[in-house]
Amino acid sequence: MDLMEYQAKELFAKHGVSTTLGTVVQTPEEARAAAEAIGGVTVIKAQVKAGGRGKAGGVKLAKTPDEAFGHATDILALTIKDLPVNRVLVTPATPPVEEYYFSFLLDRSNRSYLCIASVEGGVEIEEVARTNPDAVKQIPVDAGTGVDEAKATAIVDEVGFPAELRDQAIAMVQGLWTVFTEEDATLVEVNPLARLEGDRLEALDGKVSLDENAEFRQADHAAFEDKAAADPLEAKAKEKGLNYVKLDGEVGIIGNGAGLVMSTLDVVAYAGEAHGGVKPANFLDIGGGASAQVMADGLDVILGDAQVNSVFVNVFGGITSCDAVANGIVGALEILGDDATKPLVVRLDGNNVEEGRRILQEANHPLVTLEATMDGAADKAAELANAAKG
Repeated sequence: MDLMEYQAKELFAKHGVSTTLGTVVQTPEEARAAAEAIGGVTVIKAQVKAGGRGKAGGVKLAKTPDEAFGHATDILALTIKDLPVNRVLVTPATPPVEEYYFSFLLDRSNRSYLCIASVEGGVEIEEVARTNPDAVKQIPVDAGTGVDEAKATAIVDEVGFPAELRDQAIAMVQGLWTVFTEEDATLVEVNPLARLEGDRLEALDGKVSLDENAEFRQADHAAFEDKAAADPLEAKAKEKGLNYVKLDGEVGIIGNGAGLVMSTLDVVAYAGEAHGGVKPANFLDIGGGASAQVMADGLDVILGDAQVNSVFVNVFGGITSCDAVANGIVGALEILGDDATKPLVVRLDGNNVEEGRRILQEANHPLVTLEATMDGAADKAAELANAAKG
């Protein structure tokens, strides 16, 4: 789960990282009131999960509360990278003397952690990396030992923070590492990390991505979810405990196992080229359990997508046998009743496949087409989806 700036700053403050929280508002009137309470020049910043807010007109200086009202009016009317702006952050204006960049992230390719930092640039870190790559330090962090004071000191010295900021930088690096580890984050980024007047080091902006697999031990993270902006189908799937991602195509996908589902997406996309360019409509992994209720929940979500014209159920029986999956499909169609109106193409293989196919053949449901191969099923699902486009 990606956090908005104000949410990231809340986590920074929680773990002792120097930052200014400001006030989050949803109306221009609230922005004016916040600016009056802060006093002086303020910054009005769009709160969306996207970079490039400043270039899109989502960050404005306001010299007066009335200017804050006007800027908030304009910003709340924006859509930045297809994301509507529903709230803004009002903070005191703190012009940086210098801007730096700092982050911790999960380095999946090396199965470890990585610190990326630079004392050159800040918000334009990509340009710095392109034109002067030596200025952007990439420092591996051992997952076993992490970042103690000695490691933080080594990072600060390698990056080259000014001597007068060294102690603050060491403390901030340790604080950001605490955010990264204790909040189960996959990314903690400060951009810009600013040197303010009086040689104060502060996180002026922040980005944090949280590992949703750690939700079971991070109950308070649920408060960060922006339910109003969530796709309603994805929200419904999450309530049912399903691993679902909405896409833009016409063929609904259900599979057991993330690898199989990813392969299914590719096969359907390829087959769709011969059938009007239809594409996968979703990623849905039902995992090892394929009970009637789990299958019904998955079909209920997929059939609720108006774009879906057909559904491809692709299951390889392993721990869960194919006869259990077949019974799940039959039971799901009984549970859904008249709500199931779109054709299902089913491919079963693996453990007890013959019995699974027999169950589906005997059920003889008018919506179900049984195919022996993955390629054949993908082609049939794409054909049916294209025919329904009319």
